[in-house]
Amino acid sequence: MIIPDGGLQAWLSVLGGFCVLTATFGYSNSFGVYQDYYVLSGASSSSNVSWIGSLQLFLMFFVGLPAGKLFDQGYFHHSLAVGSVLYVFSMFMLSLAHPHKYYQLMLAQGVGMGLGSGLMLVPSMSVQAHHWRRRRSLAMGIVMTEGSGVGGLIYPIMLNRMLHGRVGFAWGVRATAFLTLGLVIIANCVMTTRLPSAKQRPPGPKADVKSILADGPFLLLLAGAFLVLWGMFYVYFYLQLWVNPHGLSETLGFYTIAILNAASIFGHTIPNMIADRVGAFNIFAPVCLIAGALVFAMFGVTSVGTVIVFSILYGFFSGAAIALMPPTVASVANSVHEIGCVLGLAYFTVSFAMLTGTPIVGALYDLHDAWFRPIVFSGVRYSHCRFCQSGPDAHMKIGCYDHWVRVGPFVTAYIFEEEEHTVPLIDLESMVSEVAVVRSIPI
Repeated sequence: MIIPDGGLQAWLSVLGGFCVLTATFGYSNSFGVYQDYYVLSGASSSSNVSWIGSLQLFLMFFVGLPAGKLFDQGYFHHSLAVGSVLYVFSMFMLSLAHPHKYYQLMLAQGVGMGLGSGLMLVPSMSVQAHHWRRRRSLAMGIVMTEGSGVGGLIYPIMLNRMLHGRVGFAWGVRATAFLTLGLVIIANCVMTTRLPSAKQRPPGPKADVKSILADGPFLLLLAGAFLVLWGMFYVYFYLQLWVNPHGLSETLGFYTIAILNAASIFGHTIPNMIADRVGAFNIFAPVCLIAGALVFAMFGVTSVGTVIVFSILYGFFSGAAIALMPPTVASVANSVHEIGCVLGLAYFTVSFAMLTGTPIVGALYDLHDAWFRPIVFSGVRYSHCRFCQSGPDAHMKIGCYDHWVRVGPFVTAYIFEEEEHTVPLIDLESMVSEVAVVRSIPI
């Protein structure tokens, strides 16, 4: 399959991916508003309320496995359409739920919206690989930027003004549902795949799940990604709740989630642009380490200025980690036919981190409202991921997805196949003493 690396269809697919990520990941990044609203309204404890947002995130990623498989088999539009209908329907059901009825919130927001978003997320990310090669990291970063960043900026402001204003819970949620409906309609109309549909596709190569699961570099990367996402969303869920007991402005609390997501826009874009030149993994590892260090900085976030600075910095680096994860995982696929399956397996695995991470920190916080426990838990999880993402025995497929290279903790390199010629863009031997191409697989 010839990958054009641009063109009208490619950019329309980026636009469609933006719409999907705005409606799904961007909305889930706004759960801190619901967390604050449900806890203060007496729906349940912090830990129990966290299960709603965690289940939504869990299913969004968990369903990525069957959704990725359907994508590879040519059912891209089917998966996208079914997910869109289920997701919007569940949002309107949430508007009918009573804010004090925990089971109603869990069914509509946790289960329904989680399943619907899961059917859309992986196909919307995977389809970018059909249109982009050299600038794949940038394209996926733009999708994540405009989605989780812009969506996470718009939805929290809408929800805070409506939930705490005259509009109220029901119509506040419906307003966001109507906006989401428009976004998913656009996405279904403009996104295209370059592979034939399931009925038109001749017999061809299929993803070998067993060989993927036996791949050492892929398993190491999964372990690191799991630890990253295990601790990442503590800040997104609890920062607005953090502001209130520390005697800071309630208005500031309303905008903390929006500041986080606004800063993540730049985190999604700038590192991905660099990753296209130096390799996604070489950027992914350090930004995860920096984000983990910033979690510990919450011990000093007790004034208006520090809250704003912390929100900007954490939003940038956590956003970079989220945006770099898809192209980093896609780089271990042996061919374009495996990308949907590889991303699906990765999302399936890390979904369990999304499910358990914030309820764990919620339970730690509920022990006498002790903030230091969840801070330490989340920060340590980030730090541990570094051991899974680097080291002399780490093997990563970097550059433009054509060669496997054995690397140390940080190696900047690009090796790719172009017109049947292997072109090293950077002299690896001058940068690291132990570099060995162990296999070459053109896509």
